[in-house]
Amino acid sequence: MIKQVYNPYLPLDEYIPDGEPHVFGDRIYIFGSHDREGGSTYCELDYTVYSAPVSDLTDWKCEGIIYRAVQDPHYCKERKQMYAPDVVQGADGRYYLYYALSGNAGKGDFDGPISVAVCDSPAGKYEYYGDVHYASGKPLDRFVLFDPAVMNDDGRIYLYYGWSLFMNIGNGKIGTLINEKIQQNMFHKSLEEIRRESDGIMGANVVELEEDMLTIKTEPRRIISGIDRSNGTDFEGHAFFEASSIRRINNIYYFIYSSQANHELCYATSKYPDRDFKYGGVIISNGDIGIHITVRAVQKK
Repeated sequence: MIKQVYNPYLPLDEYIPDGEPHVFGDRIYIFGSHDREGGSTYCELDYTVYSAPVSDLTDWKCEGIIYRAVQDPHYCKERKQMYAPDVVQGADGRYYLYYALSGNAGKGDFDGPISVAVCDSPAGKYEYYGDVHYASGKPLDRFVLFDPAVMNDDGRIYLYYGWSLFMNIGNGKIGTLINEKIQQNMFHKSLEEIRRESDGIMGANVVELEEDMLTIKTEPRRIISGIDRSNGTDFEGHAFFEASSIRRINNIYYFIYSSQANHELCYATSKYPDRDFKYGGVIISNGDIGIHITVRAVQKK
């Protein structure tokens, strides 16, 4: 007997972009942002999870709200949208939700912190746990703090994050100054912070965490350059923009991301979780590439 697979699996008035599917036990859970139908900006609603048994991906149910923005102590009028999250199971068996609380339409974004909530079950009621920080207690502040992804790699916890902007001002002295000013305003960084990063502050990054899921174990490092530094690399034309996601399959690490094209998901691979990623290709694109060629071919017939 053939059974229908429903697509879309969400109700037509439900919008969960930045979806991160994870299998915990015998169910698959979809974590993601939460847009409001008819909304005026991104991610206006609290995190909601849908799940289904692995054995039957037609039987989806809403698990309800798992975490509210107001639970975060940094919540305020200027900072109340929660962007693309990710969830991982820690060594203690609990589930850790990583997210960045941001502002409306890009205001109050990108300067962190990356925060964490915790729960005893994948789709239960999460509670605020803390912010990712150095051993000194200072919050993580290197690079652009956005769209976290996280992986438990046989007990080692890796956190990925970053963002990138297309800079087409030029590489001369005036162009560089304009670029720096734009980055100061968008990412709330000082000129000193921007200039001391030899690879720039934009791009995809990774940091290893201690078993407490909050404390930084290794200094953050760049794994994929930003759009502004991708020319001449194998990422040119498909450079990292946002939406970090990570998986390990057969001892190969797959880093998935939204590219500069804004309509495609791309991937990069490596034998290591924190270095040597090479561009792999486009997984999916909704940019209607080639549609005009197809239309002309049909018209000729």
